[in-house]
This record gives sequence, structure tokens and C-alpha cells, in this order.
Amino acid sequence: MSDILDRLAAAIESRRGGDPQRSYVARLLAQGEDAVLKKIGEEATETVMAGKSGERLAIVREMADLWFHCLVALAHYGLKPADVLAELRRREGISGIDEKAARDGGNRDGTTKE
Repeated sequence: MSDILDRLAAAIESRRGGDPQRSYVARLLAQGEDAVLKKIGEEATETVMAGKSGERLAIVREMADLWFHCLVALAHYGLKPADVLAELRRREGISGIDEKAARDGGNRDGTTKE
């Protein structure tokens, strides 16, 4: 699976600094952080709406759009899919509740320690 993510990340990186008139990725990256993050928000909303519709093809297509724009964000911040995959690997086998509590400095029930 990481092969396609790596190829997409390489394609995105190759378009950095390119002609914004010829490359959507170059245009988005040239617009800066706010534009990249706004696009992720839009795609996340469309993914939620597709999920609510229950249409499998719509869900897959919107999720692909969301993942693609997340890859653009990673490139913006100088990160790669391998960085995210390493974090997922680190979390493997850890309860989501325990992992969140460790990040938040809170208790397992989500409340903050005093």
C-alpha cells in the first residue's frame, strides 16, 4: 500500500514550485498553508456527506480526494507518508483510549489529571 502513497507523494513533490497555471498541486501549494488546510476541511466534509449517503463508490472517491489532499499537506510541511505510517506502526497494539490519554496527559476516561 505504501508504494502508491510514495508515488503520489513523489508526484506532488515534483510539482512544488511548478507553474500554477498548469498544475493544480503547484497552485494549491503556492497559495500556502491556509489554502491547503481549507481544502482538507472541504474534502473531509464531502467524505462525511458521502458516508452519510451510504454510497460505497462516493465514499471511496471522496476518501481518495481527502487522502490526496492530506498528502499535499504533508508535502507542504516537509513530511512524507512514511512519517504517518511510522506513527501508525508505533500505535499498533495500543488501545485508542490509552493512546489518546498518553497524548492528552489525561485519564483513560478522557478527563484531565489534576
